[in-house]
Amino acid sequence: MRFMIIVRGNAISESGAMPDEQLMAAMASFHEDLAKAGVLLDATGLQPTSKGWRIRYDTGGKRTILDGPFTESKELVAGYTIIQVRSREEALEWTRRFPAPFGPDMQSEIEVRQLYEAEDFQDMPGSQCLRALKADTQ
Repeated sequence: MRFMIIVRGNAISESGAMPDEQLMAAMASFHEDLAKAGVLLDATGLQPTSKGWRIRYDTGGKRTILDGPFTESKELVAGYTIIQVRSREEALEWTRRFPAPFGPDMQSEIEVRQLYEAEDFQDMPGSQCLRALKADTQ
C-alpha cells in the first residue's frame, strides 16, 4: 500500500523561503528513518506556485494554460512524501511522527491519502497498458 503525505502550503511556502536549519534537520531525520525502514519511495518540497502553471479543461475538452501564482487557492501543496507500507495502521504510525512542516510554533497541516494501485483497475480498459508501463519503470 502506498500513501502520499501532503504538506499544505501557506504564505511561507509561497514566498519561496527555505526552512531553517532545525526544521531541515528534523525532516532529514524523519526521512532517514523512513528510508532505513524501507518504506520511503520519494519526498521533496515544491517550489512556489509563482513558478508553476495549471491547465484548465473546459467541458468541450479545450485546454487553457494558467500561469501561477495561484493566490486565490486556499489549499496549496508545499511538499510531499510517498511511503509504501503493509497497512493503513502502519501509515498512520509513520505520519504521527511527521515533523511540524513549518516548525513547532507555526500552525500547519498535512493530509494523508492512499494511492491507487494498478490492481484497483484490474478489469478496466487500458489497465493492462498501465501495469506494463509501471513494470517498465521499476
